[in-house]
Amino acid sequence: MKHLTLAALALSVPVVAQAATTLETVQERGRLICGASQGTVGFGAPDSNGIWRGLDVETCRAVAVAVLGDKDAVDFVPLSGQQRIPALQTGEIDLLPRTLTWTLQRDANGIDFTSPNYYEFTGFMVPKSLGVTKVEEMAGAAVCVQTGSTTEVVVADVSDKLGLGLEPVVFDNTSATRQAFFSGRCDALITDAAALASVRATQAENPDDYVIFPATDYMDALTPAVRHGDNQWKDIVTWSIEALKTAELLGITSQNVDRFADSKDPRVRRFLGLDAGNGAALGLSEDFAANIIRALGNYGEIFDRNLGAGSPLKLARGANALYKDGGLMFPLTFQ
Repeated sequence: MKHLTLAALALSVPVVAQAATTLETVQERGRLICGASQGTVGFGAPDSNGIWRGLDVETCRAVAVAVLGDKDAVDFVPLSGQQRIPALQTGEIDLLPRTLTWTLQRDANGIDFTSPNYYEFTGFMVPKSLGVTKVEEMAGAAVCVQTGSTTEVVVADVSDKLGLGLEPVVFDNTSATRQAFFSGRCDALITDAAALASVRATQAENPDDYVIFPATDYMDALTPAVRHGDNQWKDIVTWSIEALKTAELLGITSQNVDRFADSKDPRVRRFLGLDAGNGAALGLSEDFAANIIRALGNYGEIFDRNLGAGSPLKLARGANALYKDGGLMFPLTFQ
């Protein structure tokens, strides 16, 4: 029997070309491709000039700054709830930041979640004329719901738990779901409460005619996702999002970031890349976090202009405040 040395064995094994990583693909293309909503003001929608704006949009732009150095080097692909995860799995998009709830079965089936960029409860919106102000009063209600979303499960769970006999009226895209509700085909519309606030403010003929209340006692982590199997890309997206939160914790904004160049604080220096190591660990420039904040601002700035006091929605930070302010946003350590 012939025995091969390790060196001979290595030479006898055919060389298989490795597939390009997501980072390599994006950098060679010169564009980042992100999934987007079909029009939810505050999270993802084109403005009157066709420029995409919103919290999820700016999350994607943060990654574009980190890997391409340009917040505008992004293409947005509008996707329905049913289309979005397959589009990520098949490589049609590089990143899915579209109001996606982190669940076990999604996590275990071909996608990886990164870092939550919004915490929210699922809500119902109903016409005020119905006199309904809580879920227990919704017996027999018809509920407009979009297929491919976790809200389908919520409707079934709430109906079974409380014996409400809710009637789901299912649509395959966001616009059809909302149009059906406002045309009176359903008694209620279900989705994330902040999205309901956006719909009420921007699509209702008279926003005061509608009331929003929680569907359950549970809160969801809305979290951008990437394809399973590319750990470097997952890390890059995760730490691009974390950069937004950490900057707010450190008091670093788009207006003052350059004034921290002489900081003696070790945490600040590591965050800004003044002390090397973090960028290299991700395969990025050392100042990737500083570049993100310079281009977009910190999480608080982004929240304010898209959802908060500086936006038409005027939403309170609530659970999306930093932990030190009573919220759930807990920045990780740049070290």
